[in-house]
Amino acid sequence: IGKLGLCLLWACIHVALSIWFFARGIIDSLKSSLISSGLLKRYKTLNVSKLRYLAIAVESEEAHQTSKIIKLLHWLAAIGVKHVCLYDKRGILKNTKSAILDEFRNATIWGEADENDSLLDKNSIMFEFTSYSDGKEAVAEAANVIFKKYKEGKLGGQQQEPVLSESHLTEALKAVGCGGPEPDLLLVYGPARCHLGFPPWRLRYTEI
Repeated sequence: IGKLGLCLLWACIHVALSIWFFARGIIDSLKSSLISSGLLKRYKTLNVSKLRYLAIAVESEEAHQTSKIIKLLHWLAAIGVKHVCLYDKRGILKNTKSAILDEFRNATIWGEADENDSLLDKNSIMFEFTSYSDGKEAVAEAANVIFKKYKEGKLGGQQQEPVLSESHLTEALKAVGCGGPEPDLLLVYGPARCHLGFPPWRLRYTEI
């Protein structure tokens, strides 16, 4: 195959992929419209009994749209979601925490209230607000805790040089108050399908 043939082959592949992605986009948009209108029966009822903790990672530009965030949270509360972690890289959602809490009279903040008490109220919802800087500070503080334990010989094990394990990091993060529950599901609102810097040690078994 000459150079011209390779160019034609590449052009054909490019056109085929463009058509496929275009068609996929139309199908997804149509499906979303049908779900929103309630025409698809299998989406009329959602079982959220197994969804104990939901995390939402929002791109920084989207995080400024507080009204849309509140609308989403009202929808989640309506379908029965009880624990929601709101994350954005710059901490914009943390700064608008008061505006969000004003919309939910029975809301509590994770770490500031007894979770067992909040579960007594079926209409309550618990929020957690976090950002990228929280993760960086948590890792730094946890590393300091681990280093102190290493110097004091408290890492455990019979080896002369203790091996650092995942459990050591988990314990250190809990010690500095940054362990946090692991979400069952992470919803990402942004241009890329990634966790946008959400603390990775909390995503070991999380579906994105």
